[in-house]
Amino acid sequence: MPLIEVGRVCAKKYGRDASSRAVITKIIDGNFVEIISSSRPKPRKCNVKHLEFFNERIDANDRAAVAKAIEIDPSKLK
Repeated sequence: MPLIEVGRVCAKKYGRDASSRAVITKIIDGNFVEIISSSRPKPRKCNVKHLEFFNERIDANDRAAVAKAIEIDPSKLK
């Protein structure tokens, strides 16, 4: 089971949004991914070393599933 994959639910370990839940939306390269997190729902680049991965995977294209996974209102997603 690969940990770095689109739709993987994770948590930020470092930075101003530490301990917030996130979902991987795009893999940029081996070290960076694009995520949407509960503290800042705009997609942004993140180092994979700053993430803690969960055994949970969702469809990253489904806005309702992403909002439920990161525990925010679906209208706040950009």
